[in-house]
Amino acid sequence: MDFCRDLLPYYLMKTDLRNPIRNAPTRDRSVLAELLANLVTTEGFGATALSDVRLMHSTASYPSAPVSYDPSIVIIAQGHKHGRLGGRQFVYDAHNYLVLSVPLPFECETIGSPEEPMLGMAVRVNPATIAELLLELDEPLPPGGSPTAIDATPLTPELSDAAIRLARCLQSPTEARILGPQIIREITFRALCGERGAGLRALATPQSNFNQIARALKRIHSDFAQTLEVSALAREAGMSVSTFHANFKAITANPPLRYLQTIRLHKAQVLMVSGTPVAEAARQVGYESASQFSREFKRLFGGTPKEVTGRSRVALTMF
Repeated sequence: MDFCRDLLPYYLMKTDLRNPIRNAPTRDRSVLAELLANLVTTEGFGATALSDVRLMHSTASYPSAPVSYDPSIVIIAQGHKHGRLGGRQFVYDAHNYLVLSVPLPFECETIGSPEEPMLGMAVRVNPATIAELLLELDEPLPPGGSPTAIDATPLTPELSDAAIRLARCLQSPTEARILGPQIIREITFRALCGERGAGLRALATPQSNFNQIARALKRIHSDFAQTLEVSALAREAGMSVSTFHANFKAITANPPLRYLQTIRLHKAQVLMVSGTPVAEAARQVGYESASQFSREFKRLFGGTPKEVTGRSRVALTMF
C-alpha cells in the first residue's frame, strides 16, 4: 500500500471543515508561541529538558551575519529568519520550517521585537533515527527530487501539532523525559516524509554522494583543529579529488578548505564568547598565527574578534 496514501484519511480529518483546530492555523501558532514563551530564559539559543531540543528567542532584530547550525529541524512559532547560502535564499517562519541535513555555516538574519519576539525550536537530526524510520516503512518513500543540505518548506498541520505537543511536554521534566523522545521521533518522521526530506533520506544511503560528503563534514567538525588534507578526505569518501571537490561545493556552497576555515572561525567565536582569549582561541582551533586568525575572522564576521564577540554574547546562534 502506498505510504503517502495511507496518510490521506488522517490529513482529511485534520482539514475537515468541522475541525476547529485545522481551521485556526493562527491560533495553533499562537499556542506554540505561548508555550515556548513560558520556557525561554535567555536570548539566542537556550537549553531544554531534552538535549536534542533547543529554544530560539530574540526580542530584537539582527542583520544578516554568519551562523552555523548542526543538522536540525527548525520550527518557528513567531517572528522569522532569512537564510542565505551561495545564491539561494530561504525564509523560515510560522508558515515554513527549516530542514538542515548536514552541519552548515550560512548567512542568517533574525526578525524579532520586544512586542513580538522571535520564538522557535530546533530539533537535532539523528541519522540513526532516520535509518530506523526508513527501515520500518513497508515501501520506500518517493525520491522527492535531489537532496539539498538546507531548505525551508511549508509547515504541515501534522508537524505543527507535533511541535505543540513537544513544547507542551517540555513544561514538565518528567513528561519531557517520558514523552519527548517519541515526539522528536515523530517530528523527524514528518520532516523525512516532507517536501524537503530527500536530504534526510540520503543520510541513510551509505553509498550516495550526499552521504559520503556528510561523513566528510562530520570528520571536519570533529577534527577541525587538526591538519586536514583534501586528498585524504576525498580518499575516505571514495572519490577522486576533483569529484570530491565538486560534490562538496554543490552541497555546502563552499570548497572544502574554505568550509574548514569557516568552521574553525565559528568554533573560535564560541570559545571567545565563553571567555577564552583571542590568541588561545586561535590556537585551539588550529591557527598557528594569531594575526592570520584575526584577518580571516574580520573577513568573515565583518569586525575584529573583540568587536564581534561583544555583539555575539547576546546574538550568537550556534546549535
